[in-house]
Amino acid sequence: MAELATKLRKLKLSGMAHYFESRNRYAIDNNISYIEFLELLVEDEFVNRKSNSYRKRFSKSKLREDKTIEGYNFSFQPELNKKLILDLACCRFSVEKKNIVFMGNPGVGKTHLANAIGLEALKQGNKVLFIHCSELVEKLHQSKATGLYHQTLRQFVECDLLIIDELGFKKISYSDEFFEIIRRRYENGSIIITTNREFKDWGEIFGDTTLASAIIDRIIHHCFPVKITGQSFRIKEKIKE
Repeated sequence: MAELATKLRKLKLSGMAHYFESRNRYAIDNNISYIEFLELLVEDEFVNRKSNSYRKRFSKSKLREDKTIEGYNFSFQPELNKKLILDLACCRFSVEKKNIVFMGNPGVGKTHLANAIGLEALKQGNKVLFIHCSELVEKLHQSKATGLYHQTLRQFVECDLLIIDELGFKKISYSDEFFEIIRRRYENGSIIITTNREFKDWGEIFGDTTLASAIIDRIIHHCFPVKITGQSFRIKEKIKE
């Protein structure tokens, strides 16, 4: 039996190898058929691979595990369309290559919702990447000096869902790099953006109204804009204290 388990591991069937002995005892005790025994082992392998895949994708995503849909306080934002958010959390928008833009003042839960939807996308087998806006453009700009530009660009272009957090807190110094990501992902991959600025202010963020218009045009063509007008969660908690 030990030799069989070793061969299963060499064949990269670690799920089968791990549960083989317990499944064998179960099969003997319950007098199940060979086909049923094989079905159990295959199911163990499938679940094991799915779990490993999720852990690897979660580690690369930079998402926070505690910012979930269940953990979002919808009662504090009564004007927010909860039905729409729950529908977006089903991630059909990602299959359709559409975008989401969460707009609102700091502290209203934009980042939490973006992270939560990212976690739901991970559960469905998607590759997700969460990154702060200024970090994204800085990485791309620095990669030009190291000769890794195209490799870095692919990282942001080829994931199924790219989440860009806090657009608008700082002016973007390297607008061309940001535009390149938007251009390449247009109708090819979904984006979630959180921002504290209205679309009309994006020309100031990018320092170029023409470029900003081109970016906005590609983002909102297939987009769910969600404006959150409630109070800040952080201020609420401070008041409680």
